[in-house]
Amino acid sequence: MSRVNKVRTIALAAVMAVAVAASMAFAQSHEGHGQGRGWGGRDRGMQGEFFRNLDLTDAQKAQMKQLRESSAQSTRPLMEQIQAKRRELRDANQSGSFNEALATQKLTEIAPLEAKLMGEQFKLHQQMLSVLTAEQKTKLEQSREQFKTNRTERRDHKKEPK
Repeated sequence: MSRVNKVRTIALAAVMAVAVAASMAFAQSHEGHGQGRGWGGRDRGMQGEFFRNLDLTDAQKAQMKQLRESSAQSTRPLMEQIQAKRRELRDANQSGSFNEALATQKLTEIAPLEAKLMGEQFKLHQQMLSVLTAEQKTKLEQSREQFKTNRTERRDHKKEPK
């Protein structure tokens, strides 16, 4: 195999690995998206829980709601594109034989869409943080740290031999 072909093969494998990892991470972190989950979602999901415990004023709650609604409206077409591509990928793989070229094509089409969606979600999160006071931001960070500590303790507890 020539050096150029090796580089292409490695590059393609890397793109596929990133696309698969991004797809899996996105799917796991966004289960139930649009149903009150995500940054500052209604009372479900960890971010919603964190924001809910910050004693937001009515004005802040209204701003948060407006930001979420605006973001949901602008990201809906992007999410629909991702869902359609994922459906195409699933449909292609249900034929009983794996078409690597088609799978690669679909994954490389999905990856930039998911990256753009993640960017939009990050932007929403930053906008929501800008609504908070310094005291609320401190409280939010403390809640996150406590959550991380609890999660680590639970994970370590599960690993302990019985």
